[in-house]
Amino acid sequence: MDNSMPVVSKMYCSSTPAALMIRRRPMGELMVKDSDGEQILFISRKGGIVQALSTRNKWNGYSMDYQGKNKLVFSLTDPKSCIAKGAPVRIHIEPKRHCNNWDFEICGSFADRNCTIIDCTGKIVAQMGKKELIESNDFYHVTVQSGCDQAFIIGVMAVLDNIHGESTRC
Repeated sequence: MDNSMPVVSKMYCSSTPAALMIRRRPMGELMVKDSDGEQILFISRKGGIVQALSTRNKWNGYSMDYQGKNKLVFSLTDPKSCIAKGAPVRIHIEPKRHCNNWDFEICGSFADRNCTIIDCTGKIVAQMGKKELIESNDFYHVTVQSGCDQAFIIGVMAVLDNIHGESTRC
């Protein structure tokens, strides 16, 4: 039975849980690349007047199709720091799935390197924690459950890393 949950591509879904080591990157353009340096995901923060007046920030993740065009695969909304603190970080998959208002939600504290990503049924799809052997905040590990899209999870972690960097600027 195939229990894959592809978001970016089925090729990034493993049949067994995977432990990924992620290194923090400086703020700036968010991009996920494969081992050959090819772009998998490009992530941008939505702007404009409507966004400036909103109590939430919106981030969009795009994959490249076979013709080299960007294709929206997910959007992530987070409460703006100091305004809507405590509201959940939620992720919406494109095209729309059959969940209520969101497909995935972040639970726990990214700042403490102790958070999980759950799907709309409450199932844990990824869990983040500090690697005990590394005494640096520049590295953290994420365990991605079998069948879950690892490129998607890394993209979400990149956004959370960026959000956390901004959340200290109240």
